[in-house]
Amino acid sequence: MHQTYHYSVLKELRDQQVRFAPREKKIEQSRLAEELYRTIDPNREYSYRFVCQGITTFRSDLHPEVRFSGEHLLQDLLRIVDDLFSSADVSFEEVDERVWTIEELSKSFNVSTKTISRWRTQGLVARHFLFSGKKRIGFLQRSVDFFRQHHAPQIERGSKFSQLTEEEKRQIIQTARRFVQSGSSPTEIARRIARHTGRSVETIRYTLKSFDERNNDIPLFAKRQTPLDEETKQKIFSEFRHNVSIEHLAKMFHRTRGGIYRILGQMRAKRIAEFVLDHIDNPDFPQFTGSMEKLVLSDLPVAVAAKPRRQPAAAHKVVELPDFVEVDDDDGKSGGKSGESGLPPYLAGLYKIPLLSAEQELHLFRKMNYLKYKAAALRDSLDMQRPKAPLMLQIERLYDKAIATKNEIVSANLRLVVSIAKRHIGPYANFFDLISDGNLSLIRAVEKFDYSRGNRFSTYATWAISRNFARTIPAEKRHRDRFPLGDEEFFEATIDDRSDQQLEEQLQTERVVQVERLLDELDEREQKIIADRFGLGHSGAPLTLNEVGAEIGVTKERVRQIEARALAKLKKVAEKENLEIPGL
Repeated sequence: MHQTYHYSVLKELRDQQVRFAPREKKIEQSRLAEELYRTIDPNREYSYRFVCQGITTFRSDLHPEVRFSGEHLLQDLLRIVDDLFSSADVSFEEVDERVWTIEELSKSFNVSTKTISRWRTQGLVARHFLFSGKKRIGFLQRSVDFFRQHHAPQIERGSKFSQLTEEEKRQIIQTARRFVQSGSSPTEIARRIARHTGRSVETIRYTLKSFDERNNDIPLFAKRQTPLDEETKQKIFSEFRHNVSIEHLAKMFHRTRGGIYRILGQMRAKRIAEFVLDHIDNPDFPQFTGSMEKLVLSDLPVAVAAKPRRQPAAAHKVVELPDFVEVDDDDGKSGGKSGESGLPPYLAGLYKIPLLSAEQELHLFRKMNYLKYKAAALRDSLDMQRPKAPLMLQIERLYDKAIATKNEIVSANLRLVVSIAKRHIGPYANFFDLISDGNLSLIRAVEKFDYSRGNRFSTYATWAISRNFARTIPAEKRHRDRFPLGDEEFFEATIDDRSDQQLEEQLQTERVVQVERLLDELDEREQKIIADRFGLGHSGAPLTLNEVGAEIGVTKERVRQIEARALAKLKKVAEKENLEIPGL
């Protein structure tokens, strides 16, 4: 069935007849539509009633305002003839007149099959018949006779144009062979010879193809190009990205321009398939349209000045590194410290990046995840074998924006890594190795953080980075206090006077695991309150009930109630699992 009609009302008429008309009626209406086609003047206009009556014999009162131009009506009638007949599933044996195939008709008219296909849009009425159970295009004898009668000059011109002398064919073959030796593709050769001889590209292509079929021992072109392996395809893609032209690639790899474009599209689609588009889904995403989507994808909002919260006195001091911290030589001169703050350039640069407000943080996480959501949805509709360039471009732009947004979040939180790393360094540690490892943990935390739960990212990131340090810092180079668990009121570690540092470290690791397992029993808000109240946040200092309440938006009394409930939960879990944790 044809999907494209100039006039939707005619497509609607087609659909009605295909669905509801009996088989014999469809065949009859196809014949009437062809007869109507022969009466249409391309320079006139026609009403819907006239066309409907001509096809169905029914005078319709629908669409009195609709007028069809003759030129476009002729094209739609050809589609109706074929669609009505095709829906009846007529075998060529059922017809009481001859049915011509495209190949038979091209030989009869002495033209190419391409010319026959072109004439179908110029008045040669075609239908789909069943040939051995499969539908193929055919032409009724009466349709062929009518076209022959009314387009005799056109047929004659086509026949003469297709007739090449043997000398012309020989010259075309010789010219083609020279082009083959120079590395030109078959398509390029056909086009160049067509321009030189004044013949059509199809005529040249047919001549070259016929020569190869008759001369298997000395063909112009290989019968079939061998498929390229993935390594060669990747090389083509790499060369193209280094500004090598399509024409040069076609010659280099003996492919057509179209073949090179297909390979580039497939490799580009393969690259897109490797994009990491994992995201935190949100039920609101499908509803982001129009102005709401524009707001979500807008630039970072300006931070609203907020009342500064009370900070521990140490937080206002200049950040200093212990004497035993190892600093790489390329991080700065004079022991790796520079600038007024006495920090290496990398660290000094971090403190120039402003922190994100709660509103900005929410905006960026929502934007990043929504961009990935959109890109993933589009990628699911991508045909990997025949990918469309506009769709791939749209996915790539969404992905690039998502990565840029993620980098913005990471940059604003890099100083958090420094703050946590300072609590884990020792005489045998390289400070910048810790920061590098912590940065990777921060990036993973950005990917996994669910902004919709209402928590600040710093709380989640602190736990993620600290857990990673606890796993990756070698036991023999750490001390028991390198992973502080906070106020003794919450967790008072038992001091072991034994000198076995490895055993001491093992016990500390076990305590860390116990605390983490306990905290997993709490919900997000309970975890935050316990972390803030007992100094488990990145600042390392416990907060008052008032400070915690102001941060999460509840009263001091409500914070105390939630804290008591959380501690009761932890005590029950500890008793159930026989954990000896003082203070619970």
